Amino acid sequence: MPLAIPQAAIDAIIGAGRRMDRFNWVPATAGNFSVRLPGGRIAVTRSGQHKGFLTAESVMVVDLEGKPEDPALRPSAETLLHCGIYRRFPEIGASLHGHSIANTVLSRRAGDAITLAGYELLKAFPGLATHDASVAVPVFDNDQDIARLQRAVDARWDGMPEAIAPGYLIRGHGVYVWARDMDAALARLEALEFMLDCELQDRRNPA
Repeated sequence: MPLAIPQAAIDAIIGAGRRMDRFNWVPATAGNFSVRLPGGRIAVTRSGQHKGFLTAESVMVVDLEGKPEDPALRPSAETLLHCGIYRRFPEIGASLHGHSIANTVLSRRAGDAITLAGYELLKAFPGLATHDASVAVPVFDNDQDIARLQRAVDARWDGMPEAIAPGYLIRGHGVYVWARDMDAALARLEALEFMLDCELQDRRNPA
């Protein structure tokens, strides 16, 4: 019998869904969220759930390879990307995936990264104590083969072990961020989305 999911993890995931829904970052059934649990377990949203209306039954558990504890339940399609984050970063406790207008539009037009520079909110990212900095947020081509997409993410991370951005974009699809816990992940996502929205507005209205 599968172990119970801690109520704190369920509450964190439900709260994240409501908060992101208010910003229209998870329209329809878009997006997925996860929380690391003890013992190599991950609480993650089930497939097909509107993230603004999650309940305890909307959350399930997989292992670090994405295998469900309850085979009758189906996790979100991109669960393997959450697993890849937790395998790479043992200190990380929560991960968020959203679909805002800004990250979708900008990623469709970008090369292999979007550089954010000079923003006060860069200080929300680890290791940055001032706005006088820049971060290159990686952009990956969309791929319905999630295992192959995760291999591409791993390859990029392997190539920049000292300067891994606190998130990445999938072209025309959405954003992933991660942090030590859900509150920190939400703060990081809000900072990133603000800067991406600024970039979008700036490109629409060049000086």
